[in-house]
Amino acid sequence: MSSLSSSFVQIKHEDLRFYENCGGGSFGSVYRAHWISQDKEVAVKKLLKIETEAEILSSLSHKNIIQFYGAVLESPNYGIVTEYAGGGSLYEYLSSEQSEEMDMEQIMTWAMEIAKGMHYLHSEAPVKVIHRDLKSRNVVLTTDKVLKICDFGASKFQSHTTHMTVVGTFPWMAPEVIQSLPVSETCDTYSYGVVLWEMLTREVPFKGFEGLQVAWLVVEKQERLTIPTSCPPSFADLMKKCWQAEPKERPVFKQVLGTLETMSKDSRLPEQCNSFLHNKDQWRCEIDATLERLRRLERDLSSKEKELEERELRLRLWEERLMERSNVTPFFSPIASGISSESFFRSQSQESNSAKISCLIRTLSNGERERERGKGYHPMFSAFRLVHLLDDTVDLFKILSFELMGSYCDQMCETILQLVLYCFSINSEKVQIFIFISILT
Repeated sequence: MSSLSSSFVQIKHEDLRFYENCGGGSFGSVYRAHWISQDKEVAVKKLLKIETEAEILSSLSHKNIIQFYGAVLESPNYGIVTEYAGGGSLYEYLSSEQSEEMDMEQIMTWAMEIAKGMHYLHSEAPVKVIHRDLKSRNVVLTTDKVLKICDFGASKFQSHTTHMTVVGTFPWMAPEVIQSLPVSETCDTYSYGVVLWEMLTREVPFKGFEGLQVAWLVVEKQERLTIPTSCPPSFADLMKKCWQAEPKERPVFKQVLGTLETMSKDSRLPEQCNSFLHNKDQWRCEIDATLERLRRLERDLSSKEKELEERELRLRLWEERLMERSNVTPFFSPIASGISSESFFRSQSQESNSAKISCLIRTLSNGERERERGKGYHPMFSAFRLVHLLDDTVDLFKILSFELMGSYCDQMCETILQLVLYCFSINSEKVQIFIFISILT
């Protein structure tokens, strides 16, 4: 354990009586249990090993953070023991019929409670803690409906902006977390905006999409959850600020609390919010329309990926045939090896590809000329240029100024034709490949 850790109670595994599984957390399953010696109902998160979560929880104390009781340190029964929240997770509540009774007062109260808990983690705890996996499943309700933030398995102590690996759940994750970039506390602000959206819409974020699909949509396509047009402007504005792509442009939780405090004093907001909440049938179609648009976008991507896979297979087949020919014609063996590099036509611009192959062939041909000069061969290849022009519908080849002279003519023709066919197999957008072969006698 780090020196940052407080001493905590070590609980014997035999002192716990386990009941039902009540959910899965980061890196472990959570069970309801009875702490026998204390006659107390608790939650026990079973772990493969004790790492930072116990250390983090043992240093925290806030009414909106789950209370830590101790840890089981007996191998292989490692576990973290916390208070048991009898109301279940916020996610479960929002999926239940009970959520239909929510009003603006309830949402505002819960939004404030989550923001207060996060502000404590970032600014008031003994050491700043970035949660990194804030979501409705990791916010639990007590029996009297007080929200508490839990599951710190993905969390990190932080004294400065640092680089972190991908953890968390994609629909709630900030773009920089998805990309494993350096993060600050505002990655939690992004997640908070998603939880706020969940409470307002009672919908599942990016419903029907897998994690990596969401990652692609959020990072590459800059997509965000749909905010219905009838959503109260103050809530809509807060969510948009939380979802800014640039972390520095997102509010910290002190600012979020200030915004919520101002909103709570707006006499018009309760009517706006309650009207929005109770007329879901009028705006849900907006969310459904966005999901359908994203599904079409994803289908287009899948189709493109399939096309690329087929192209790659076709290229490999032509590469194999070209390599077979190169065994017969030694002059082109190094060229074939260079061409069959997987990244040759993909990772470079057409200009750099043209320059590379031109230089390669020119160098090899000069070396061949020196080797064959003593044998009396005087091959000459002048201004051989292959232009490969492609668009979406037409494959057009033009071979300009093709002239072969010398004793290598017959031997080289088949190899050059194989090179032409290889280029023909490439199906990329508007590619031009220029090959210049110049062998001087």
